[in-house]
Amino acid sequence: MQPAPKATLLTRLNEQIAVKMTFIFGSIWCVYAFLVFSLIPLAAPGWQNTLLYISNCIQLVALPALMVGNAVLSRASDQRAAEDHQALVEILNDVRAEVAALKTMTSGIAQKTDEAAKHPSSEMVSFANEAIINLGEAEAASSKDDHPK
Repeated sequence: MQPAPKATLLTRLNEQIAVKMTFIFGSIWCVYAFLVFSLIPLAAPGWQNTLLYISNCIQLVALPALMVGNAVLSRASDQRAAEDHQALVEILNDVRAEVAALKTMTSGIAQKTDEAAKHPSSEMVSFANEAIINLGEAEAASSKDDHPK
């Protein structure tokens, strides 16, 4: 996405006016005002042609202002969406790297567990490096006791 060219003071002013007009024409108060405006010919039928002319002028001004205001607002929304997308891509890349590291760690653990299961158990057991018991001697001693001479 290319960066937007630097806006001049006149361009920024025009965009601010268009956005304000968009908010004004998009408000419920504008709906109420136009409702009252449309009911004036019922009270004063002689003013109908003048009110029709004013109505056409309002439409000629409002339509382009609404289009410009919507374009400005959507441009800001598109910029926010692009920034959000970039942030989410960075997060996704971080998560992928963490998952790859976890897979490496767990595969190492699984490999060590498989290797440990294949080796026979040690015949010597140490408790806190203080007492060493030789299981092979204990088994031999117990088998001597079981078989008298």
